[in-house]
Amino acid sequence: MGAMYDSYQRKLSISLPKGKSAFLWGPRQVGKTHWIKHHLNDIIYIDFLKTDIFADYASKPSLLRERFAQTNKTIVIDEIQMVPQILNEVHWLIENKQISFLLTGSSPKKLRETQANLLGGRAWRFTMTPLCYPEIPDYDIQRAVIHGLLPAHYSSDTPKEDLRGYVASYLKEEIASWANTTDLPIFSEFLHVAALTNGELLNYTNVARESGVSSKTVRQYFQVLEDTLLGFRLSPWRKTRNRRLIETDKFYLFDVGVANYLAKRQPLVGSSEFGKSFEHIILMELFAYKAYQNPELALSYWRTSTGQEVDFIIGDMDIALEIKSSKRVHESDTKALSIVKQEYSAKRCIIISFEDEPKTFDNGIEHLPWKMFLQQLWDGTLFS
Repeated sequence: MGAMYDSYQRKLSISLPKGKSAFLWGPRQVGKTHWIKHHLNDIIYIDFLKTDIFADYASKPSLLRERFAQTNKTIVIDEIQMVPQILNEVHWLIENKQISFLLTGSSPKKLRETQANLLGGRAWRFTMTPLCYPEIPDYDIQRAVIHGLLPAHYSSDTPKEDLRGYVASYLKEEIASWANTTDLPIFSEFLHVAALTNGELLNYTNVARESGVSSKTVRQYFQVLEDTLLGFRLSPWRKTRNRRLIETDKFYLFDVGVANYLAKRQPLVGSSEFGKSFEHIILMELFAYKAYQNPELALSYWRTSTGQEVDFIIGDMDIALEIKSSKRVHESDTKALSIVKQEYSAKRCIIISFEDEPKTFDNGIEHLPWKMFLQQLWDGTLFS
């Protein structure tokens, strides 16, 4: 397992000056712990997933001050949301002893809900995502689309079994407990339906009907997925006076492999399911780029009430993207992009596909092969 992780050159970079602290957020198994142990030297590491350590600090948070008030080392606390009251001690040690902390976790919302001390702006914020294109030697797009980009799953010889374990032990048990439900079959069915509707307009009524629970409960479940960083919303681009645009968010699970497993599908190249998963992979790359390179980057989608749609809008119509999994694209595929180019003066309108060569259509719409697009995204030339 360690050798497998070591083959990835992660884009995350954290350098804490003395007395400065940070939160590091990310879903389970994206690689936070491995990164810490291989990039930070001479640290004190406190792991709340270990039951004895959790019990010590949950019952007596002041142990942190008693044990480490004189240290010169950076203190790393893993899964900080499990003992939110310890943040008062962290705050005191930052203020009075200038100790640096790196506080990792998978649910910033849980800290806010417990009214925990969030250090009043004294800590930077970083996010770790699943793997992304520049981190993976010999990137295999078909493996990524089918099995996802969690490190352990992408490299696994038995990805289906690993995904089954992740879903069973984490999503269906721990996340279900956060959703305050003891009915695992019902929650499992919700996860299945949520995965089937991944990347579609959020419709709580339809999901509730298919899941066998109320719309109110479905809203709660979706919120839990967001709160634990296992899913995110993509909002519609709304700045228009000329057309009636859709106002509904879309919802995506954080990893395409998890979505495929929950939906009980293994997308075949050329199928519509493969196309949806390929679109999801491109969005994961955009979110990874946002996390590591440009946290203020705005991402959205564009869709009219009559069904014209552009998959992703970057910035304020700086770049409009349409994702196709076909090996050949034609000017007839550029209709929606032509609208946003003409009506909103989108700076670049690009179709991404599996066609081998770049080209520009007569209407000014560009085509980029998927690999060239990802190279331009990560080297910054996409925005120049």
